[in-house]
Amino acid sequence: MKKNFVEELRWRGMLHDAMPGTEEQLNKEITGAYVGIDPTADSLHIGHLVSVMMLKHFQLSGHKPYALIGGATGMIGDPSGKSEERNLLNEETLQKNQDGIKKQLSKFLDFDSQEENSAELVNNYDWMKEFSFLDFAREVGKHITVNYMMAKESVKKRLSQESKVGMSFTEFTYQLLQGYDFYHLNHTKNVKLQMGGSDQWGNIVTGTELIRRKSQGDAFALTCPLITKADGRKFGKTEKGNIWLDPEKTSPYEFYQFWLNTSDEDAAKYIKIFTFLSKEKIESLLNQHNEAPHQRALQKKLAEEITTMVHSAEDLEMAQKASQILFGKSTTEDLASLNEKTLLAVFDGVPQKEITEAEFNEIPSILDLISVALDGEFIKSKGEARKLVKGGGISINKSKLEDAEQTVDTIGKLQEKYILLQKGKKNYFLIKIS
Repeated sequence: MKKNFVEELRWRGMLHDAMPGTEEQLNKEITGAYVGIDPTADSLHIGHLVSVMMLKHFQLSGHKPYALIGGATGMIGDPSGKSEERNLLNEETLQKNQDGIKKQLSKFLDFDSQEENSAELVNNYDWMKEFSFLDFAREVGKHITVNYMMAKESVKKRLSQESKVGMSFTEFTYQLLQGYDFYHLNHTKNVKLQMGGSDQWGNIVTGTELIRRKSQGDAFALTCPLITKADGRKFGKTEKGNIWLDPEKTSPYEFYQFWLNTSDEDAAKYIKIFTFLSKEKIESLLNQHNEAPHQRALQKKLAEEITTMVHSAEDLEMAQKASQILFGKSTTEDLASLNEKTLLAVFDGVPQKEITEAEFNEIPSILDLISVALDGEFIKSKGEARKLVKGGGISINKSKLEDAEQTVDTIGKLQEKYILLQKGKKNYFLIKIS
C-alpha cells in the first residue's frame, strides 16, 4: 500500500504549509510535482537535501516527481532569503553545474523506472531560451499585477530600510519566471504541485495564480520548514563552509563526522528528515537514546544512514575506520587501509612537515626522524624521546616504537609518502615525504 504523502511529511516534521485541496488532489490520482534547483554550483549541498527527500517521498507515495534544473533562472538569482544579488553565471559554468547535479539526483530518484511515476529531469533553459522579452511581457507580465508582486515578503524585505542595496529589475522579475515554469509544466506535463522551502511560498503561489489566470487550471503549493540548528546557527554550514554531497568537495569522512557531531536535539529532528527509517524504528531509536544518551545511538544511526545514501557502504566503512583512528582503538592495518584523501581529512589541523625523499634517506634512525619533528614541538629533546620510547609512549603509524635506534628503512610509509608520529593518546605529527 502506498503511503499518504502529506501524512508522511507531517510526522517527519517536513510540512510547513500546503494550499487547501492539496491532500485531496494527491488522494484522488497520480499527480506530478516539481522542485526547482538553481545550478549555482556543480554539486548539491546538504541544504538541498530536504527538497530532494521530499521528491523521493513523493515518488515512494506513488506520485511522479520532476526535478527542475534552473538553467535559465540560475542566470538571474532568486531574492528569497537573501540580502544581496547573486552573481550571474555564464552558460558554460551552468552546463557543468547541471551535469554534476544530475548525477547526484540519480542516487535518490528513480529516473529509469518503467512505472508511470518514473522521475523526470527538466531544465527551464529549454523553454526560456527562445522566449523574447516582448513575448514574455505579453504572455506572462500582463496576468500578474505589480501590486501583487510588491506584496511578496521577499520583495518587501529587499525594498525596506533593512536592505541598503535595493533590488534590480532582474531580481524583481524572478517570481514571474518561476511562476512561468510552473505554468509551462502544468500546461505541457500536467504538473499540478510545486514544492520547496517555506521561503519559496510567495514564488510558488505566483505560479498557481498564473495558471489560474491564464488557463483556469488546477495548481497547488506545498512547502517544508527551513531547517535550523538548535543553537540558532545556520544548518549545513561549518567553519569551512557548505557540507557538499560531492566527495571531492567534502570527503565522506568529513560528511560522516558532521552528522555524528550533531546535538541530541538536532539528531532527533534530522533522523526523521534525512533518513527513510520507519516511524517505529525511529521511535525505538529515540527511546534507546533517551535511556543512554552518552552512547549517541541516534547520531551514529543518522550518520550511517545518510553517509551510505549519499556516498556508499564502502565510504561509510572508510569513515568509521577513520573515526576510530582518532577517537578509539585502531591498528596499523586500519591506518594503512585509508585512502590519501581520507587520511589527510582525518589529520587536518595536525602539525605537519614535508621533507624530500633525499632528506629522508639521509636520516639514519627513527630517533633522528623524531628530531625532524622537534621544531613542531612534538617532542622537546632526544632525551625525552628516549624516555617516552622506553615507556611505550611513542607510536609510528599506530605501532608502538620499541627501539629508538631502529633504522628508518624499517618503517612502512602510508600511501608511500606519509609517516604518522604519535605521542601518548592524542598528540600527532604527520611527516610527508615528497
